[in-house]
Amino acid sequence: MMGNKLQVARIPEVSFGDAHSGYPRYAVVNWLFLRILGLIYIAAFASMAIQVEGLVGVDGILPIESKLAAIRESLGPSAYWMYPSIFWVNASDPVLFGACLVGVLGGVAVLSDRFTRGALVACYGLYLSLVFAGQDFMRFQWDMFLLEAGFLAILLCSGSTIIVFLFRWLLFRFMFLSGLVKVASGDAAWTNLTALLYHYETQPLPTPLAWYVHHLPLWIHQVCVAGVLLIELVVAFFIFAPGRLRLAAAGAFILLQSAIILTGNYNFFNLLTILLCLFLFDDSQVSRLVGSERVSRIENGSPRPGRWGTSLAATFAFIVLLSNATLAWSSYYRSRPVQPFYGVMAATLTLGIANTYGPFAVMTRNRGEIEIQASMDGVTWFPYEFRYKPGSLDTDLGWLIPHQPRLDWQMWFAALRPERPPFWFYRLIHQLDEASPAVERLFLKVPFSGQRPAYLRARFYRYSYSSPGQRAATGHVWVRQLQHEIPLLE
Repeated sequence: MMGNKLQVARIPEVSFGDAHSGYPRYAVVNWLFLRILGLIYIAAFASMAIQVEGLVGVDGILPIESKLAAIRESLGPSAYWMYPSIFWVNASDPVLFGACLVGVLGGVAVLSDRFTRGALVACYGLYLSLVFAGQDFMRFQWDMFLLEAGFLAILLCSGSTIIVFLFRWLLFRFMFLSGLVKVASGDAAWTNLTALLYHYETQPLPTPLAWYVHHLPLWIHQVCVAGVLLIELVVAFFIFAPGRLRLAAAGAFILLQSAIILTGNYNFFNLLTILLCLFLFDDSQVSRLVGSERVSRIENGSPRPGRWGTSLAATFAFIVLLSNATLAWSSYYRSRPVQPFYGVMAATLTLGIANTYGPFAVMTRNRGEIEIQASMDGVTWFPYEFRYKPGSLDTDLGWLIPHQPRLDWQMWFAALRPERPPFWFYRLIHQLDEASPAVERLFLKVPFSGQRPAYLRARFYRYSYSSPGQRAATGHVWVRQLQHEIPLLE
């Protein structure tokens, strides 16, 4: 009996990849993943640091300090669990910026392989706090994606291959659900393969290459859409296949994400997706990237999965799979699941560690843009110029990966329903009327900087790409037509 127990206890160690076993090893894969994840954390926190005061600071668009006070009054003690955030203690501007700065330093620690586990815990906790503090500006799929990957990275330090499986499961869910929502949406643009006729023109922040790709022949767009659906709905299953099929899936995913990077500015989203593809390889396939001497150091220093580490990984795997199954059941039947399944699902969603994904389910057909203008006399008007989103026709397209200008992004969503702007938009107008310095710094150029304008208005335009002839004549990427005006404040 004792011999059997000893054998059971040693099984996880062998499955991790003993030097003389036939099992694949992932020590180098794990090491590479964590170093690059550190870079992504640096980019994510640095991007937020330069915007956080204008977005959710004391004089920002959606001040988190007053929001938390209202939540605490409404929910009582349960608020702390429903909205987990360090900013319950202090949500002043210095603390908000400091949290971003500490996050950057945590990313540096992960990148340099110093205090890795503690730094990963800090990065996850700080980013979770910022997601709740950011409200409408931090509720994007890539924020949830980073939280889930970041939490798994903490468990990766246990050395268990169960976590490697969970990373593959995360990549599968993202890829397959991205395809599933497209065909399930009923949008004819996906079924007739014309989605890319609109995508390059209507996406939030196109790159300079997007204009050229938009003008390619129809058949090329249709072939590309078919390729996207094939990769997301079929090739995604190769994640769990052996050998070359899994490597082929990695190549297909990397090709798709690289194409998206070349034509659209989606911050760290596609970079993180490519990074997850590392887990489709093993050490024998990636060791040449780091050199034999470093491989030896990595293997000697990599953790071996003890009983507690394996048990923890297995428990978390069960929780994630249960939460995913419950969420799928709830979405399909459109009803609230019973306890304890609902409690597990709610907890994992709150912590951002078991999410649902599915970008671009319905393709936007037309591009709208809202231009905010100010005047002192009601006759001569001057625009607030955003840093990145389309505005003046003289503005060209640019590259800004891995940065995400979150106000520019939200303006794209506001333009989808200009007749009913969201609450944060009116808060933006209010803060511009107050000439808030923190909010004004979110813009490239502000009329009457530091002075309160006498009048503010918003104009809604319909934008489209210029034709090759128009661009040759004017140099402009965009043409636009005024649709209507929205008087806001006097």
